[in-house]
Amino acid sequence: MDYLEFYGLEEEPFSQAPNLKFFYNSPQHSRAMLRLMYAVDTMKGLAVLLGEIGTGKTILARRMLDNLPEEEYESALLVIIHSQITADWLLNRIARQLGIESPAPEKLKLLNQLYNRLIELYEKGKKAVVLVDEAQMLRSREIMEEFRGLLNLEMEGKLITFVFFGLPELEEHLHLDEPLAQRIAVKCRLESFNRESTEGYINHRLRMAGAKTQLFTKSAVDLVHTYSRGIPRLINTICDNCLFEGYLLKQKTIDENLVNIIATDLGLSLKKKKEQAPSPKPSREVEPSVPEESTEIELEQAMARAGLKEEKAEETIELEQAKPEEKAQETKPAEEQESAPSSEEDKEIEDLLGKLDEN
Repeated sequence: MDYLEFYGLEEEPFSQAPNLKFFYNSPQHSRAMLRLMYAVDTMKGLAVLLGEIGTGKTILARRMLDNLPEEEYESALLVIIHSQITADWLLNRIARQLGIESPAPEKLKLLNQLYNRLIELYEKGKKAVVLVDEAQMLRSREIMEEFRGLLNLEMEGKLITFVFFGLPELEEHLHLDEPLAQRIAVKCRLESFNRESTEGYINHRLRMAGAKTQLFTKSAVDLVHTYSRGIPRLINTICDNCLFEGYLLKQKTIDENLVNIIATDLGLSLKKKKEQAPSPKPSREVEPSVPEESTEIELEQAMARAGLKEEKAEETIELEQAKPEEKAQETKPAEEQESAPSSEEDKEIEDLLGKLDEN
């Protein structure tokens, strides 16, 4: 018995293969599809779909290709597998996918073949559409210029429309040929799923795989969304591992504890904790600590004060060794201290002032 039989499934619900049966038409995927279909239906020339890794660009491209009726479109899907392709290879592949059986090796003859083929399709009332997946691999100005050249082939309108699917860096690569970048008629983006779409995605794939019961608890779905950050590819990885681990543990329902175990095994737990950890807030105001530099400055000032003249130092010592009765005088009210002489010198000064008054 494998986990499919254990959970009553007919096939793997979370396979990474782009199976159109499991395509989940989320609100954002639906909006993107409508915009791209509008671009090819009106032959806008160039449309672009951007999205991060694992957000569902490839399956959306295949879904779009599947939605283009053969009687109205001459369509093809071109997947760029590496970044070292040449302009000649690109033109040859496009020609073959549009129905040219023997593309000419010379570039001028090949372009002439392409033009004649596009005119033929136009006269038949068919629209030529080429979908380009992994388009971020197109990194040379020469290739971008070739696309611009093909878009220049017109009758009453564009003879061909390209739809690029790629990572966000594709936007920068398009600017290798600025006139081509200015011809983008439609641009849209795929973002990560929110919590609601994540739950809908999981339930949809389980239902398509034949599940008769709810296999993931609400709290488990919450954690799947948190760990995956709403990225469909990571959702597939986490859920597939959860089902297999649940089968090994003979656990009919996937709960949050099992999701935590799988996320830890996949190395996602630290990222989750980092994202969820709230920023510490002080419960009360704390007085700022005195920096070490200020302490050193105070020490230097104290040492400087210690280097006063000897006379000042002696006066300080005499003051500290004052008689108790003199210290007691210091505690008297200010008026009494002012009227009372504080030393013999003060008495002498008073006597002199008295004599001066008599004279």
